[in-house]
Amino acid sequence: MLETFLSSFATLLTAQHLMFMTIGVVLGLVVGILPALGGIAGMSLLLPFIYGMDPTSAVAMMIGLLAILPTSDTFSSILMGIPGSSASQATVLDGFPLAKKGEAARALSAAFSASMVGGMFGAIALTGVVLIARPLILSFSSAELFMLAIFGLSMVGVLSGSNLGKGLAACALGLILGTIGTAPAAGGERMSFDSLYLISGLELVIVGLGIFALPEIVDLLRSNQSISSTGKLGSGWFQGVRDTWNSRWLALRCSGLGALIGMIPGLGGSVVDWLAYGHAVQTTKGKTEFGQGDIRGVIAPESANNACAGGALIPTLLFGIPGSGSMAIFLAAMILIGLQPGPAMADPARDLDLTYTIIWTLAIANVVGTALCIVLSPWVAKLTTIKYTIFAPFMIVVISFGAFQATRSFNDMLALLAIGLIGIFLKRFGWPRPAFLIGFVLATQVETYFYQAVQFYGYGFPLRPLALAIGVLTVLSVWFGTRKRPGDAAAASISSEGDAEQAQAKNLMPQIVFTVVVGALFIYAFVDSWELASFLDKVFPMSVAVVGLIACLVVGLPQLRAQKTIAGGGAVAGGSANFDMDANMTDGGPWRFVFWLVGFVALIGLLGYFLALIVFFMTFTRVVAKTSWLNSALLTAGAAAMIMVLTWALNMQMPYGLLQEYFYDSLVWPFR
Repeated sequence: MLETFLSSFATLLTAQHLMFMTIGVVLGLVVGILPALGGIAGMSLLLPFIYGMDPTSAVAMMIGLLAILPTSDTFSSILMGIPGSSASQATVLDGFPLAKKGEAARALSAAFSASMVGGMFGAIALTGVVLIARPLILSFSSAELFMLAIFGLSMVGVLSGSNLGKGLAACALGLILGTIGTAPAAGGERMSFDSLYLISGLELVIVGLGIFALPEIVDLLRSNQSISSTGKLGSGWFQGVRDTWNSRWLALRCSGLGALIGMIPGLGGSVVDWLAYGHAVQTTKGKTEFGQGDIRGVIAPESANNACAGGALIPTLLFGIPGSGSMAIFLAAMILIGLQPGPAMADPARDLDLTYTIIWTLAIANVVGTALCIVLSPWVAKLTTIKYTIFAPFMIVVISFGAFQATRSFNDMLALLAIGLIGIFLKRFGWPRPAFLIGFVLATQVETYFYQAVQFYGYGFPLRPLALAIGVLTVLSVWFGTRKRPGDAAAASISSEGDAEQAQAKNLMPQIVFTVVVGALFIYAFVDSWELASFLDKVFPMSVAVVGLIACLVVGLPQLRAQKTIAGGGAVAGGSANFDMDANMTDGGPWRFVFWLVGFVALIGLLGYFLALIVFFMTFTRVVAKTSWLNSALLTAGAAAMIMVLTWALNMQMPYGLLQEYFYDSLVWPFR
């Protein structure tokens, strides 16, 4: 064993290995800063270049890229309020409010230091776990995975704040949208409306961007100012590091949670940040600042998602079972360069030295990547000083371009727009979007593991020892998170969608209508599922629909009573029954900017992406940003050049429209 360690370190410290690792880190940094691209796009970028390379050098470059992504995607989450990837969505809740308070440096340094802790912890833990990982992973059957998914759903109560009814309804709405498409049990079609696009369900990247990114873009456009007035990150760099040290036990617990979740195929990075965030809320005192700028809300998810990246390597290397899209491409890349994932990767007589080289490359890459992120932060922060009417069209272009890569169908654009509208309404009426996203992320896992567990073990599967232990842990977690603590009487819940006292409406009908529409959707989902032939195809969506409808009644009945009180001349305080962020708006609301988004999507459908980009950019910068013709032309040229480079470098495609469909042979790239 000692010889294996020494061999791994000797390979790790060679100049060639460090050089290729650094190349991967730099590429990952660029990909991570741009929202919506993430690990799949980054790994796809490397595939053409690693063919024929020395396996160790190729692995160094790939691991360098994978290591930095959970760190670099923090920039857009904190500075712009737009999730850089599915693993950094929870960071937005407290990171962006901190940036708007002028504490961006503190938030970034805490995030980077927590990420480094998570990455190093994952490497150290995995060094010893490699040899015992096989029985650990194999002990998790579908029954245990189902109970883990339920544990994830238990975080909804924590993330719902004081509005548990809205939280449950939002979670149920996410679960219902997650069931769209072919059922995993017998293949029945649910709420697909005979659309080939919907048969495969909605993509996570589209839902994440629609729920979080588009509502934030619209809100910032309405403010008609820059995110930051100075572009300075503040003086909290050392404070952020001290915050991580002060919350070191939280960071270590979340790192352990991240590594464990990463090792279990099927959960992965799309949910670990929410689990860590919920754990932070459950186990810490003084919860009033969560959702408004609590540094612990940054430290927890950032330490977990970096450790998760390391944990996901275990099933990928030892079993050839990828836990995420980026790990699937990493697996394909390993085979491409002549490496065969499997038990041999844990055999000291065969490839164990390479496994340890990979794990410790991940640790070193985390350190190098963290240093680069800190160095580049002041320059990245300058983006936040640009007036948002100029900056927003760039973000809209990048987000729409990234969303299109989900299935490379124009329907991706329509889905992004529809989910964005849902996100705007959820935020406006105080329905917690994190709860919605938790439901959507876990919908497929919960249902798949449920029917597999029933088939293998019958309906008594929750009584299996490990499954029962996870169930007890879930109950304890919920109890621990909801119990009152001394000094927390006024701080029993988090705020995730704004201050209720500033969102009191004199007319509650918009809120009531939204609740009714969501309730009607649950009724439709129940009826649609009832017609399915297979019981296992229908039981999950029908159960969710019933729970969602009950939650809508819990939300809607107080709203109706409050509306009756107002109609009778009485007054109603703010709170769960009266929350409308646009109740007292004076700027006309978000709809003029929503129409711009609709217009952009319509142009894409007619002219294709590249021509639509030019028309949209020129018109938006002239009419909304009120720039000169010269500046508008320069900005449009810059956006067009950026998309052309991304399309070429990442081997991606641009959305096409009717123009390309009828005149494809007459057009030249990039117009086709």
